[in-house]
Amino acid sequence: MKVLLTGSAGFIGTAIGAALEGDGHEVVRVDLMLPMAHGSSSAPDGTHQLDVRDAGSWTHLLDGVDAVCHQAAVVGAGVKVGDLPDYAGHNDLGTAVLLAAMHEAGVGRLVLASSMVVYGEGRYTCAEHGDQAPPPRAVAALEGGDFENHCPVCGAVLGWSLVDESARLDPRSSYAASKVAQEHYAYAWVRQADASAVALRYHNVYGPGMPRDTPYSGVAAMFRSSLERGEAPRVFEDGGQMRDFVHVADVARANVAALESVVASDAGRYDAYNVASGEPVPILRVAEMVGAGTAAGIAPEVTGGYRLGDVRHIVASPEKARAELGFAASVRPADGLREFATAPLRA
Repeated sequence: MKVLLTGSAGFIGTAIGAALEGDGHEVVRVDLMLPMAHGSSSAPDGTHQLDVRDAGSWTHLLDGVDAVCHQAAVVGAGVKVGDLPDYAGHNDLGTAVLLAAMHEAGVGRLVLASSMVVYGEGRYTCAEHGDQAPPPRAVAALEGGDFENHCPVCGAVLGWSLVDESARLDPRSSYAASKVAQEHYAYAWVRQADASAVALRYHNVYGPGMPRDTPYSGVAAMFRSSLERGEAPRVFEDGGQMRDFVHVADVARANVAALESVVASDAGRYDAYNVASGEPVPILRVAEMVGAGTAAGIAPEVTGGYRLGDVRHIVASPEKARAELGFAASVRPADGLREFATAPLRA
């Protein structure tokens, strides 16, 4: 098949392009080369450097395309309130313009990069009162070192459970709000354009080619950068936050599976899938595993600090992707995070 891949020069987009071509597919590469993601790097050979918000300059690239794999986005939690226009412009407007251009060109199949952040907090259960939806954690509690979510009925600490795709969407950052908007635009497009789309909700992606330590980097890259500077990785809260870390090679495989599935599907389909390793780990353990791959022997520092945009636990169920896409992660975090300690990163 012929696939137009937006964000093709990025960390995940690069891996997806290589996986698609490795399976014999034709890839049309598009990337704006935003400085916050690429620095001063020039566009790789074969990449069309353009803005998806400017459809008039690139709709011809959709000629003969079977599906679009939309990875282009401003990422990160949203470092400051002033970032809001960037998220709304690149992620929300960019997706809307792309979908309109696809409809005009007669391209009706889409795979969208979404994120676990659409869920906000994960799934929580009280031993006595069952499933609970906790409100955002209070600043006073965080300041006092109480990082857990509590049952709104009895006040007991809530335990975490796996989140499946039917969970409510509860965005708690600029980035999360933009990802929910992208999914809503895609769902509306499916209904209005008689098209089909799949949204892949990535959990914590890591691996070779990940951007180095910037405000928009993932936590694994930040830990890695600290170790390279000879500093202890700094862990927020008490390090007990549960996450799922999935290797970029597995994310690329999930996209190939999703593209093949959506191209073969009937019109009117919209599905969302968690893309996760299925092996949750606490953040402190992540720092320890990355450190174990180096000779520095520097233990992480648990700071007790916090960030208001963070959630306590968010751990996915990968079962729907396994059952419907035939996708299951192949890289275990215990192996991948240790290897990540010496993997090449993006400048």
